[in-house]
Amino acid sequence: MPSSIIDCAPYQAELLALASTLPTVPRADLYAFFEDAKRLAERLPQELRDGLDDFNAHGNADGYLLLRGLPVEPDDELPATPASSPAPADRQLLNMEAMLCVVGGALGLLTAYDQGYGNRRSITVLHELYPTPEAHPLSGSTSKTQLEFHTDLSHHAHQPNYILLSCSRGDHEGKAATLVGSIRKALPLLSDEVRDQLFEGKFTLRYDATDPEATVRTRPLYGDRSDPYVSFNRSCVSAETPQDVAALSALSTALTDVIEPVLLTRGDLLIIDNFRIAHGRAPFTARWDGKDRWLHRAYVRTDRNGQLSGGERAGDVVPFAARR
Repeated sequence: MPSSIIDCAPYQAELLALASTLPTVPRADLYAFFEDAKRLAERLPQELRDGLDDFNAHGNADGYLLLRGLPVEPDDELPATPASSPAPADRQLLNMEAMLCVVGGALGLLTAYDQGYGNRRSITVLHELYPTPEAHPLSGSTSKTQLEFHTDLSHHAHQPNYILLSCSRGDHEGKAATLVGSIRKALPLLSDEVRDQLFEGKFTLRYDATDPEATVRTRPLYGDRSDPYVSFNRSCVSAETPQDVAALSALSTALTDVIEPVLLTRGDLLIIDNFRIAHGRAPFTARWDGKDRWLHRAYVRTDRNGQLSGGERAGDVVPFAARR
């Protein structure tokens, strides 16, 4: 399986040249922007393209691919870290947004999701993650508390294959590591009996903290029994029988035992295999000084697990459909 880190520093000039051909205001026409980004993905440096193709086809034991040394603006040329969302429609393209979209185009379709929370969350393809003072503890905008292990959108019938995180600014103290737990590493720590229970037991995922009726049935392990996918949320999944409770606890422990912290710094882009991992984030201290941690995030669909039925485009919004 391929390495989990690719050094992109030797390609910075080439990547900057690619980014310079993209529309300068991406949100003016996202469909056109993503089409251009997908075309540019074919022109990525060959070693980088090969690494992305290998990861897309086979994954790896770590459950992520980290691109380091991508071109990013000098910090004093970046806007202040945002304090509200969504991003202004007329904001000029940032380098790490460009890298996010070109790499996403190499993997599949950049996609927006109606996540089933009514109108409380903006529905957009290009998300931004930065600390906010009153963030919910289960939100990516929290900073004071650890963001607990979870699989993104595991309640959605068309759960995305990949989560992409690109970094324009890291946190001040270098503490906000993304915590990645790979099922390929955790599986050998689980007994056959526990594995069977995780495949066959009855588990409930509560996906909206404000609505106790917003639940779906879930299977923590599914797919190929020898190389399964994982669906896990430490804060929101419950079990019905003592055997299921014990199996869920064993999975939580195994994923914790194989945690790998990945600290994102300026110019990093992290691709998370959302079928093979649970992830979280270590707490950090925000300063609210315009220079706090600032990530760009996007979801990517591929043709795995019924995510695509035909005719979809990058930039589409996927209506909410609960996992069954």
